[in-house]
Amino acid sequence: MALELKQTLRLTQQLVMTPQLQQAIKLLQLQRTELVDLIEQEISTNPVLEEDLGGSYLEEKNLQADQARKENAAELAKNNEKKIYQVEWEGQSQGSVGSNSYTASSRENEGGFPYENVLTKKITLTDHLSWQLRLSDFTEEESHIGLYIIGNLNKDGYLNIPFDEIVTENKTSIEKVEKVLKKIQEFDPVGIAARDVQECLLIQVKFFKLESSTLEKILENHFPLLVSHDYQAIAKSLGISLEEVTDSIKLIGQMDPKPGISYSEEEVQYIRPDIFVYKFGDDYVVSLNEEDMPKLKINSYYLDSLQQKTTESAAKNYIREKVRSALWMIRSIHQRQRTIYLATKSIVKFQTEFLDKGIVHLKPLILKDVAEDIGMHESTVSRVTTNKYVHTPQGIFELKYFFNGGFDRIGQEAIASESVKEALRQLIANEDHKKPYSDQHISDLLQKKDIDIARRTVSKYREMLKIPPSSKRRERN
Repeated sequence: MALELKQTLRLTQQLVMTPQLQQAIKLLQLQRTELVDLIEQEISTNPVLEEDLGGSYLEEKNLQADQARKENAAELAKNNEKKIYQVEWEGQSQGSVGSNSYTASSRENEGGFPYENVLTKKITLTDHLSWQLRLSDFTEEESHIGLYIIGNLNKDGYLNIPFDEIVTENKTSIEKVEKVLKKIQEFDPVGIAARDVQECLLIQVKFFKLESSTLEKILENHFPLLVSHDYQAIAKSLGISLEEVTDSIKLIGQMDPKPGISYSEEEVQYIRPDIFVYKFGDDYVVSLNEEDMPKLKINSYYLDSLQQKTTESAAKNYIREKVRSALWMIRSIHQRQRTIYLATKSIVKFQTEFLDKGIVHLKPLILKDVAEDIGMHESTVSRVTTNKYVHTPQGIFELKYFFNGGFDRIGQEAIASESVKEALRQLIANEDHKKPYSDQHISDLLQKKDIDIARRTVSKYREMLKIPPSSKRRERN
C-alpha cells in the first residue's frame, strides 16, 4: 500500500472566546460593588478611559487653570495670615482672654474634620473578656488558663473544648481550670463561657438571684422535659401547679441563650438594590439604580492626539489599542445594564400578582420563560440574575428568588414552591400548640387546597424553614 501526501480545504465554524467576550460575560455576573471596583481599576490602568463628570476637555483645562489661580491666592493669604496668627497665639500664651481664645482652635480645624480621631475598631468578644480578665484578681498561671479558655469560645460564647485539653495544654489541674472557669462565667455578658445551654441559663439564674427558685429546679433536674415541652410531667414531679411551671418558664424569655452573639465580628451587610420597581396607578415601572455608578467616557486629549501628525506611530498604536479597550468596556457595561433592565421587566410581567398580593401568589417561573420573552439565551439570564437585587413594593429580593419550581393544582394554575412554603408556615403558625399538625396532616390540609404535595416534601420544606417536628412543637398539659 503506497503512502502519499495531500492537501485539502475544509470550512468549519468554531466558537472562540475572545478576551473581550470573556470580559463581557464576566461583567454580567458581577455584583454592583464588584462592578464599581472593576471600573475604578480599569480607569487607573487605562489612561484613555475616565469618569464623565459632564465637562469637555477644554472646560477641564479652564477649571484646572482657575483652580491653580485660587490655590496661589490662597497661599498668599495664608502667608499673610500666619503672622497675625502668631501674634494672637503669643497673646494667649501670655494669659490674655477674650475673643482671641477662639482663634487657635478655629485655625487647627481649618484643614477639615479629623475623622481619624473618631474612627473606632469594633470590640470583639475576645477583646471584651480579655479586658475584664486583666482587671480581675488572677495569678499569672490563672491568667494564662483564662486566656486559653477565652480563646476557645465560639461565636455564641460557649466553651467548645473538653476540660482534658485545657488541662493538658496548660499543664495544670482540673481544679484550677474549674476555678478559673467559674470566675470567667461571672464576666459580662451574663452566661458566657458555659459548656451548654443548660449551664448558660443556670448562670443567668444565679445572676438574677433566682437561686432555689422553681425555675432553677426545672433547669437543674428537668431540663429534658423542658426541651420537650412536657410541662405536666414537670409539675407532677415538683408537686406544684401547671400554672406555676408556666410562669417560671416565661422568665426564660428574658434570658439570652447566645450571650456572645452581640460581640460577633461579622459586619452587617447592607444590600444596595441594582434595580427598583415602583407602582404608578395600575402599572409597574422598572428603574435602574445608577447612584454611585461611574459614567465613563474617552479622554478627548488622546482622541485629538490620534489626529495630530506630530504624534509618533508607536504612540498612536498604543492609543488606538487603549481606545478600543475603553470602548468595549463602555459598551459591555451598557449591555449589562440593558440586560438587567429587560430581565427584570420580564420578571415583573410574569410576577405581577406577587407584587400586588404577596408571596402566596408567587408563580412558578423558569429561566427559559424569561429568556424566550426577552430573546436571549438561558445562560445569559442566569448570569444577569445572580447576585442582583431588586427593590419591590413587597420588599427587597434577589432576582433568582423569582425562579422556582411549582406544584400542579386541579383546575387551577400551578403554585410556586415558595408559595407552598409560605402556606406551610402559616398552617403551623395557626395550629393548636397542644395538638400540633404532623407532616402527614399538613400534607392532607394542603391537598384540600388542591396542592399535591407528599409528606416527605412537607418534611423537607419544614426543615428548610427551620421549624421543628410536631413532637418538639407540642405544649404538654
